[in-house]
Amino acid sequence: MNIQVLTPEEVIFDGEVAAVTVPGFNGEFQMLNNHAAVVSTLVEGKVKLKSVISSLVQSRNISDEGDYKVFSIKGGTLEFSNNQGIILCD
Repeated sequence: MNIQVLTPEEVIFDGEVAAVTVPGFNGEFQMLNNHAAVVSTLVEGKVKLKSVISSLVQSRNISDEGDYKVFSIKGGTLEFSNNQGIILCD
């Protein structure tokens, strides 16, 4: 699936992943291929991208946690549909 992670200043990520985990208002949740369409607000926490196929922008504080690339956000929104996701975050 294709995920874009955007801030007002830069594109953090734009590429293919096997899964994405985000901090939702009611707790962390994960999306895999063919996930149902969803629109959600995001709270402060970590975005986790599993099995990243393309490169991340190196200006962010990105860490590795096993198969995941992880970075922190202060909040934002998520729209996911038809294996395409956009995360707008701070």
